[in-house]
Amino acid sequence: MPHILVVDDDTMVRTAIEILLARHGFQVTTANGGESGLRALETTAFDLMIVDIFMPHMRGFESIRIFHERAPAVPLIAISGYAFANLASPAPDFLRMAHDLGAARCLRKPLAPATLLNMIDECLAEARPRDKGIAQSL
Repeated sequence: MPHILVVDDDTMVRTAIEILLARHGFQVTTANGGESGLRALETTAFDLMIVDIFMPHMRGFESIRIFHERAPAVPLIAISGYAFANLASPAPDFLRMAHDLGAARCLRKPLAPATLLNMIDECLAEARPRDKGIAQSL
């Protein structure tokens, strides 16, 4: 059963994702912010991380960069409630920036359950061949 770390400062979002994933057979650990998420990452092996881009105590993309640096082989799905940039707006595309910092996928809140589950399946499927290659080379 894949173990997923969910890091979000919003209790409602964390709980909703936890319930969804548990119902679909995933083991879930939640963290209420970047610092507690990093502590969990130090003591537990995860198959995938879902990390909010904007949380208190970790500015902007710092959390995505640090999570990716600490566990580069673990796929990371960045989530954000901020809108995608569009041609009519000078606002930056936060999810594109998260992808550039190491996120395997990016998803805008509110999350569509089917979309999130599909992304998780894709990330886990992509990570498996890498894991097998690493294990075979050891």
